[in-house]
Amino acid sequence: MSYLKKTIGGALLAGIGLLIPGGASAESNPIFKDAFTADPAPMIYKDTVYVYVGQDEGKDGATGGDVYNMTGWRCYSSKDMKTWTSHGSVLKPTDFKWAIKDAWASQVVAKDGKFYYYVTVQHDKTHNGKAVGVAVADSPTGPFTDARGTALVTEEMTTGGGWNDIDPTVLIDDDGTAWMAWGNGTCFIAKLKPNMTELDGEIRTIKLPSYVEGPWLHKHKDTYYLIYAGFGKGAENIQYATAPKITGPWTPRGVLIGSAKNSFTTHPGVIDFKGQGYAFYHNGMLTLNGQKGSGGRRSVCLDYMYYNPDGTLQLVTQTVEGVDVPPSPPTTDTTPSTTTLSAQPVELQPMSKNPPQRPQRSK
Repeated sequence: MSYLKKTIGGALLAGIGLLIPGGASAESNPIFKDAFTADPAPMIYKDTVYVYVGQDEGKDGATGGDVYNMTGWRCYSSKDMKTWTSHGSVLKPTDFKWAIKDAWASQVVAKDGKFYYYVTVQHDKTHNGKAVGVAVADSPTGPFTDARGTALVTEEMTTGGGWNDIDPTVLIDDDGTAWMAWGNGTCFIAKLKPNMTELDGEIRTIKLPSYVEGPWLHKHKDTYYLIYAGFGKGAENIQYATAPKITGPWTPRGVLIGSAKNSFTTHPGVIDFKGQGYAFYHNGMLTLNGQKGSGGRRSVCLDYMYYNPDGTLQLVTQTVEGVDVPPSPPTTDTTPSTTTLSAQPVELQPMSKNPPQRPQRSK
């Protein structure tokens, strides 16, 4: 066992978070270096940013869905976006009695003093494929427990098959209404009831160009953002759309972040903190205890994000320095052209009986 593992274990057993300094090095990215992490989901609570991630334990030679061997979800926190405290593992798939494995993408949101953890898991044999569950806690770091006793979304509720019900993202609007989007191959969206544990009304879809998976709902001033993993050249990249209302119409805006290094997948998480925009994503560049990163051993990164005056986003540059250097907004509009995409606004649609063919993940 390495010194790092002993330190982490001792800190967790003592109930003390492990400090992970980011500001002491010119190479801030990836920001978490104590584990392979993926699918970042930031949440702001009071004066602290919490980031929830899946822990990657990919094995060499794995293929297909086995590439993504994710055993639980971890949490980190920071007050300055540079020095991070590890809170270790805060939830695992088998904490849901009806789930059996796969700690895929997730998100935590706060409401009325409670913290709701929306997750992707593999359902047991009573339901086919992936499912969305929700856990709840009185603290951002848990302990989290199953809020329903059953899945929030199962395979039978949507069109597609297999693993279409993944990657939940939740936005609580200014009027208190909560919306959840999710999906692989198809982007589903539905309203949540005030109790945050039930859908409220029909499930609809948003047909976005090149959409693959990993949606992230965000709001800045009066503009709504749907940021997602789309198809790039040989790998996923991060694209986005904007809307004047959560119900649309949604206008595709093009690429926000290019493809990740050494990883077929990528996954967005976006926040505004203390007046600055931040974009989280993952790549496969971390080497940990001699083990190199890969498509199944990813690592979370963080860079600045900038808004244009019209509410569109400037292209985010992936850097090794990350936020260890001061923010430096570009002096010109670097929004990528949408001429190669359909910039026609799209409305929410009922679920199609013939969903698009799901893109196949690769290592």
